[in-house]
Amino acid sequence: MCLTTAFVLAVHAPHVPWSLTIAFALGLALRWWQRKHRPGKVPGWLKVPMLLFLVGAVIVQYGNVFGREAGSTLAAGLLVLKLTESESSRDARVAAAFACFLLMAALLFSQSLVATFVVALGLLPALSTWRSLEPTQITSTLPRQLLPAVVLLAVSLPLAATAFLLVPRLSSPLWGTSEQQAARSGLSDEMSPSDFTQILNDDSPAMRVTFDGPPPTNHQRYFRAFVLWNYDGENWTRVDLPEVDSLPIETAGVVNYRINLEPTHQRVLPTLDVPIQAPTQSHMRSDGEVFAEKPVNDVMDYGLRSAVNYRLEGNISADVRAQALQLPSGFDPRSHQLAAELRKRYGNDNVAIINAVLGLFHNGGFRYTLGPAPLGRNAIDDFLFSTHEGFCEHYASSFTVLMRAAGIPARVVTGYQGGYWNTMGGYLLVRNSDAHAWSEVWLQGRGWIRVDPTAAVQPQRINLGAEDAGGDQLAWYRSEWVESIRNHWDIVNRWWDKGVIGFDAMRQRGLLTPFGIRDADTGILERLLGASIALFGAVGLLWALWRRPEGDPALAAMRALERKLARAGIIRGRSEGPRNYLRRAIRALPGQRVELDHLMSRYIELRYATVEPHPESLRAFRQAVRNFQPHRVV
Repeated sequence: MCLTTAFVLAVHAPHVPWSLTIAFALGLALRWWQRKHRPGKVPGWLKVPMLLFLVGAVIVQYGNVFGREAGSTLAAGLLVLKLTESESSRDARVAAAFACFLLMAALLFSQSLVATFVVALGLLPALSTWRSLEPTQITSTLPRQLLPAVVLLAVSLPLAATAFLLVPRLSSPLWGTSEQQAARSGLSDEMSPSDFTQILNDDSPAMRVTFDGPPPTNHQRYFRAFVLWNYDGENWTRVDLPEVDSLPIETAGVVNYRINLEPTHQRVLPTLDVPIQAPTQSHMRSDGEVFAEKPVNDVMDYGLRSAVNYRLEGNISADVRAQALQLPSGFDPRSHQLAAELRKRYGNDNVAIINAVLGLFHNGGFRYTLGPAPLGRNAIDDFLFSTHEGFCEHYASSFTVLMRAAGIPARVVTGYQGGYWNTMGGYLLVRNSDAHAWSEVWLQGRGWIRVDPTAAVQPQRINLGAEDAGGDQLAWYRSEWVESIRNHWDIVNRWWDKGVIGFDAMRQRGLLTPFGIRDADTGILERLLGASIALFGAVGLLWALWRRPEGDPALAAMRALERKLARAGIIRGRSEGPRNYLRRAIRALPGQRVELDHLMSRYIELRYATVEPHPESLRAFRQAVRNFQPHRVV
């Protein structure tokens, strides 16, 4: 039971405060030591203060005892406290059942393949606890206690899979998870210095993209998320622009594709730059941002059409132009001076100004790194004239400020760039580390043009990704064999997301389509579930009757000994008693007289000399039977 509890605490440790995790582990260790070395009940005057301390600690940490995090922490502490009063079989059974409930609660935080597998492993010590409480069980080693639990768990899988498929699903879950929590660091609707540092080091999948035709080239794999207009000298923020049905795009062709997006707990939907229309149950802003109707708290799959070669918004209004030229006063004077010099040098040639700034980044000693030096109040000046190092956020921000200061409308776009084409799976894997920021400038007659200043400094960022370009990743992690393992594993995760986590009520209703039933309603599913349970029950009953164990452990061990002797040619007669049978075996195997004589005396003593044999004596007899290997009779 202590092992079961320890496993539960380990599963919940990632979201339980470390101080409480240590306290729970210490309490469990003390209880194990006390039960082993100083058996006896824990006094009530000690249990009540511990309970009050637990409730108080949870309230101090979370403000209440309700909710997913607070409730799980409280339940984990209650499980540890339950062991302080577990002095009977009933208490141990209740504690094991409560431990199983807590294991299930861990799936509220993550339902990934690994998390589900770990939770399933946590059932093994709980099943072993229940089995060891049976009256006929005797003391054994831990591996021998866990092995039957593995068999039980394996046997239960077919019924569990059937229930997964046929138990009618609700259109929404019985309880929801908090929309405020984030499964991982993700893109934000604002950008400030070093915002991207955490996400650029997060190698977990962000989305998977499949295309109707060949995938776009690396230089076309820009996935737009947020468009940032306002700059206050420190932060870039977005503006709520009007919703539109489609963008004014001129394009020679479109790309059809589908995105399988991991949970972000945000409403923004990344799209290949630039989207033509928003997918269903979402809307698009006039700057190309796409937002779902509700936060993406589960894996979401949506189809899109985008243009990768386009002419966007050839004319803009005075309000949009003013918004795209806005800069705060009193910030970055040297940057404004540089922009004024460029305007004076190149006159009205905006393209020449753009190329001059890109040339500055390329030839001016700038360096791409994921660990740049900190910046001060005049962040753009510090970056351009002092540190000369940073990543995509620094280059996009400084480039956009210079464009605005030179009178060229510009804005910052954040999203993802690049990705890895998984040949086996036939999809583009985009990780969180592929997060990127770039600029868009507006040119007369050409509309909004994407300019990626990071590519001028480090072209490898576009070809290889952020981590390779930054040089911060270990070489072995990017080796060919590790990359192959990671991509094969991602295929498995994608199957799990689509086949298990994504198995909703709509997919369940179409489950029987291959059998001619286009819409499996609740009644059909219930009848199939009932029939399946009856079938599994019948199979289990037949198996139990066929392999019905002996009620007497000593007799069961004797049957095992008889089977060994029968293979050696010594078969017990129907009317032959155990003493006569074993004496005949001794005559047939004189070289093993001592072993057989010992087994005979032990069996007679266990079977006939006592009403309730001692468990240790039973264990010794069964072990002796296992160790006995008869010689074949010649």
